[in-house]
Amino acid sequence: MSTQTARIAKDLLDEPHIEGRRIPVLTIAERVEGRGLEPKTVADRYDLDVTEVYAALLYYHEHPRAFEELRRERDELMDEIEADINRPEGVSPPN
Repeated sequence: MSTQTARIAKDLLDEPHIEGRRIPVLTIAERVEGRGLEPKTVADRYDLDVTEVYAALLYYHEHPRAFEELRRERDELMDEIEADINRPEGVSPPN
């Protein structure tokens, strides 16, 4: 059993992630809660200790407003990118 203590950092694009890794907390939460994957499965897929997954989930639930804002910012950015794409006439993005 691991005695590792997972820490959450915000030094990567100011988005919370597991310290020393490039895996955002939001990605972990989306995999476990959005897709219904088991924490152990997510840990295995991202080469994490399962305690790191649980630490990310705890952080996610302790900061709901911050993650609502992060999702809003991501959606706005994607809308801007979508608007800037030059498509041939009659071609539209899939729905």
